Amino acid sequence: MRTAQRSRVGRIPNLLFTLSLVAIAVVFFFPMLWMVFSSFKSNSAIFSTPFALPTEIDFGRWAEAWEIGHIGQYALNSAIVTGASVLGILLFGAAAAFAFSRYRFRGRNLLMGLLALGLLLPLQSYFIAQSTMFTQLAITDTRWALIIPYTAMGLPLAVYLLKVYLDAVPDELFEAARIDGAGDLRVFGSIALPLLRPGLATVAIFSALSSWNEFLLALLYIQDDALKTIPTGLLAFSSRYVTDYGLLFSALSIITLPMIVIYIVFNKQIVEGITAGSVK
Repeated sequence: MRTAQRSRVGRIPNLLFTLSLVAIAVVFFFPMLWMVFSSFKSNSAIFSTPFALPTEIDFGRWAEAWEIGHIGQYALNSAIVTGASVLGILLFGAAAAFAFSRYRFRGRNLLMGLLALGLLLPLQSYFIAQSTMFTQLAITDTRWALIIPYTAMGLPLAVYLLKVYLDAVPDELFEAARIDGAGDLRVFGSIALPLLRPGLATVAIFSALSSWNEFLLALLYIQDDALKTIPTGLLAFSSRYVTDYGLLFSALSIITLPMIVIYIVFNKQIVEGITAGSVK
């Protein structure tokens, strides 16, 4: 009898914890659900009955938003910029993490400190200098004006995360490879990279989300409409006096849902990448 009572008492904290997580999930999930439902409404319906369900589900609004807003072109530009940035972050981040983790050289701590500044300093603190450099290099209003800073902004987190993961790998594994005659590139490509797969997946997801949603640099550096990415391209749905919120929410739904699906699909790899290097 006492055992049953203790079991019931022990379930109460778990139940409260579960209910808390459900409440938090609802708070974060509701705005997205409201956005999707609002994409099937007119402007008047959105303002008159904002929390009511749509009277009909017509995906023609999404097709109209795709065509009017040139979402396809903006999505292609975002995919190119994001893909190139993520590739650079993974390549340079993995190489730098390997060097910081496996080698001891002069200036190592100083370089790590400079990378830490990349995690702390806001974009506005170095934007003027960066803009001046890009103007002198004549790369403003090109995709390179976004790829370079996106890659640079993603490297500090990538290096620190991947370094922690490599620090947890036994030294004997790398020493055995060197005894067998493997050079630096062979050790990096054949041992380090396969071990870094969970961490690379985590870095790739976070970097892709950051690059895909970045707005400030895309707005300031890209003026050519053919090169605009999705965040700045969505401004086409807003004019000086009128905003078609139905079409705007349709466009937001189109570009948001795929990223959520990608995050859900790779959720396991993200969690493994974050926790894999936590225990040494």
